[in-house]
Amino acid sequence: MSESSALTRGIRDVLLRNFRAMKGRAYPRIIGMNREPSWLFFDTLMPILSIAAFVYIYKAMNAPPQYIGYVIIGGAMTAYWMNVLWSMAAQLYWEKEIGNLQLYMIAPVSRMSIMAGMAVGGVFSTTIRAAATILVGLLIFHVEFSLASPLLLLGVFAFTLIALYGMGMMFASLYLLWGREAWHISEVLTEPIYLLSGFYFPVKYLGTGIATIAALIPLTLGLDGMRQLLFPYAGDGFIPPVYELAVLILLSGIFLVLAHHFLNYMENLAKKEGRLTLRWQ
Repeated sequence: MSESSALTRGIRDVLLRNFRAMKGRAYPRIIGMNREPSWLFFDTLMPILSIAAFVYIYKAMNAPPQYIGYVIIGGAMTAYWMNVLWSMAAQLYWEKEIGNLQLYMIAPVSRMSIMAGMAVGGVFSTTIRAAATILVGLLIFHVEFSLASPLLLLGVFAFTLIALYGMGMMFASLYLLWGREAWHISEVLTEPIYLLSGFYFPVKYLGTGIATIAALIPLTLGLDGMRQLLFPYAGDGFIPPVYELAVLILLSGIFLVLAHHFLNYMENLAKKEGRLTLRWQ
């Protein structure tokens, strides 16, 4: 066997191994929903109640009709944020608690492939809840969308998810390195993100300075861009959707690179010093 063919076969084996690892971690998140039907009910229908509350508040205030659409879109994207916060950022912490983390450390695959599998499975299961929220908005609250640019909308949505789950991968390592209780950090971050990302109102009304800082959170620009493209007549956008897409692409790259760096740092720390937390002086 020639040297080039051996190298090609080695690369192919590595890629296949990592793909199988990604598939293996995505599988339980996709199939698990079918094993407990009650989860589908509570995860899909119960969150709609809080969305309905905001809808009726806006109706009572005689707000413009697009605000109901803003609530529906924000409620749908809430599902992704909660999935990132609890099922991505805190995942390695939970795996450590139940004794699976050491298996990830010794597995002959990239830790990024394991996290990517979690992200793929999370996107699949969470999309069901998000789709249910959109369906309720269409059927019950009679939201009317006016799609301006389907390809641009798809790009904004896709890179919002990539940046969002990249941020989740980064936080997964940080939770372990900080040595804090993961659920406390998640609880602290939940409500501020609801406010800064403008889940239920246009983020531009926070003011240019705060909105610019909030743009570091992928959901902020993702929500603003999707709302502008679905309600182009409203004029409530922060910056043009094309610019928001460019920033989301940049954030996707930054968060994925940082996630890779922190995962490698965590792995080297475990191998060299036998610990997964930083020593604070």
